[in-house]
Amino acid sequence: MTGMPPRDAPRADPPRPAARGWEDALAAAALLALDPAGLGGAVLRAGAGPARDRWLEELRRLTPDRRWLRLPPQAEAERLTGGLDLTATLRAGAPRRRAGLLEGDAPLTLVLPMAERLPPSLVAPLAAALDAGRPLLVVALDEGERDAQGDAAPPALRERLALHLSLDGLALAETRARGPDPAALALARRRLGGTAEAEDLVEALAGAAAALGEPSLRAPLFALRAARAAAALEGAAEVGPEAVALAARLTLAPRARRLPAPEEAPPPEAAPDPSPDDAPPPADPPTRSERSERPDPSPASTPQDAVVEAVRAALPAGALERLAAAAARVRRAEGDGAGRERQGAARGRRAGLRPARLRSGVRLDLAASLRAAAPWQGLRRQEAGPGAPAVIVRPSDLRETVRTGRSERLVIFLVDASGSAAMARLAEAKGAVEHLLARAYAARDVVALAAFRGTGAQLLLPPTRALARARRALTALPGGGGTPLAAGLVAARELAAGARRRGATPCLALLTDARANVALDGTADRARAAEDVARTAALIRAEGLPALVVDTALRPGRQAVELAALLGAAHLALPRAEAGALGAAVAARLPARARP
Repeated sequence: MTGMPPRDAPRADPPRPAARGWEDALAAAALLALDPAGLGGAVLRAGAGPARDRWLEELRRLTPDRRWLRLPPQAEAERLTGGLDLTATLRAGAPRRRAGLLEGDAPLTLVLPMAERLPPSLVAPLAAALDAGRPLLVVALDEGERDAQGDAAPPALRERLALHLSLDGLALAETRARGPDPAALALARRRLGGTAEAEDLVEALAGAAAALGEPSLRAPLFALRAARAAAALEGAAEVGPEAVALAARLTLAPRARRLPAPEEAPPPEAAPDPSPDDAPPPADPPTRSERSERPDPSPASTPQDAVVEAVRAALPAGALERLAAAAARVRRAEGDGAGRERQGAARGRRAGLRPARLRSGVRLDLAASLRAAAPWQGLRRQEAGPGAPAVIVRPSDLRETVRTGRSERLVIFLVDASGSAAMARLAEAKGAVEHLLARAYAARDVVALAAFRGTGAQLLLPPTRALARARRALTALPGGGGTPLAAGLVAARELAAGARRRGATPCLALLTDARANVALDGTADRARAAEDVARTAALIRAEGLPALVVDTALRPGRQAVELAALLGAAHLALPRAEAGALGAAVAARLPARARP
């Protein structure tokens, strides 16, 4: 048959999405080199690897006139804004200032590794410099967790960087293509000022950004600048559809929070059937000129629809759903108090300085203290008179480092070891504790084990991560006797209070059938036992202790459900479960520890 390729001819495979990703990445580097002042920079989502290094090399090749520097998140803000030069000040006996990176008119490219950890003390001057039109190009390297799609660079910085791109999944073999040569870039730079756009393009980009859920007006302005630069690279005198689609993929698609639902055409109105007498005479067929002047009956898509469709094609399947799920996980982690960030921790990320409070164990920052004292040396030496020391430091000059860290999570495992029903579940409880403790190594959690039986509760395993101690305590756990549930809740409450005093975040996993029959004083009285349980559970709920009640009864009943309601806890009924399944269920229901 004619038109068919020969059987031995190689098949033309469709282009892989990764190839287009590298093509867009090369285009992004060219756009940044062409219009750095208008675009501000890029957020590059990629782990450390050859693909990211290749892209940075490409951007550096296209911008040979710029100075390149890396700014780690633990850098001092004075490195950007300038400040006191401590060495020169002490040598001269008078204040001497050191210039910051953001001062001056020399073109500068700042690469920000671990941009998701950038503190506000660095974000604020960077944002101010970008707003002021400094010759600054910022490349924020997002190296966060891959499932946290919305948590990249700080929002104030993300909003001011036009291009957002991802190199996840790209292999080195797929990054062989190179961008334009410097001569072509110089020619495009001369064309950039004369590139025009359609009158309705600005309105279309603004409408598309609003339809995609982006409230900031910077997004459509960035899209317009990127479209002009893309048209200049193409050598076109006017912004065309391909340039608009590229700009939409690089600026609007990463900012999309929703996709507008397609509009449904209204149903045609039913017209009354004309009678044969009232029917109009048949119209003459239109002439050729009339057919050419008549508009197409099918409505043409507007420029805004074209931009939205470009964004829709650029988004991978389920991207917005995963983004919403990640945001929900972040809200849950922030709302439950697990792993909450706290300042003043002994260990953690450096978050700035503050006047030192002289107490035992304070860690002074010597350089910062000397910088605070340096401007006053001349005046202090005059006050001290002859024989004054070279440097006079007063208590008000002392500075200490403020660090932020995540509090550790203590999982309190409270096991009902009383009666035949609990005995039937005791082996599973032991396996679940050991299973959860094994997970604590990866999650940096601490686990404590307490049991209640007979007339009271007993702490079997103090807060620990040691597997050997856990196994010994679980092996020695006996069973049988009454159900002093209130005593177990009191023991869990005391453990939680101790954890809070140490700065940890406690949560409770309670395995019980909730059939309390022993009061707090050790007497066998179901009515008083129920009152003690209700009173203690109300105190635990008021203190905000996250909890999960696992019903260990052979036939789950209302008692465990009512107990969960008193505690404000989740309820999990597992009539038949293996140790691994129970441990996985407990880990899933308890609040997840927030990542640092």
